[in-house]
Amino acid sequence: MREYKVVVLGSGGVGKSALTVQFVTGSFIEKYDPTIEDFYRKEIEVDSSPSVLEILDTAGTEQFASMRDLYIKNGQGFILVYSLVNQQSFQDIKPMRDQIIRVKRYERVPMILVGNKVDLEGEREVSSGEGKDRGLTPVL
Repeated sequence: MREYKVVVLGSGGVGKSALTVQFVTGSFIEKYDPTIEDFYRKEIEVDSSPSVLEILDTAGTEQFASMRDLYIKNGQGFILVYSLVNQQSFQDIKPMRDQIIRVKRYERVPMILVGNKVDLEGEREVSSGEGKDRGLTPVL
């Protein structure tokens, strides 16, 4: 069975764990406990073949940023998450993207940009146009 290793990166509090748990289990968690590192496995189908998706949900706090190089080295694809209600979390994406390219030594690394917390439209600080201009595939 083919395995795919995906790493979820983003600033603290943007909803990386909520998105990951919702994808893996189908249930939304409202309680927020800062993540250090969580690992999930989910069976999926890719090109009509059963596969396993290994998802590493990483810490968003700066105190664990030094571990990022190791996560990136082992990852095959990356989900970069920012909060639509936090402009700084959006600004934090570019250095993470640059770090991925530096560690992987390859410009064309599979990455998806995810703008989270779209339900808080009234508090929005990042426009959908800004996400589209970031140079990654936006998923809003």
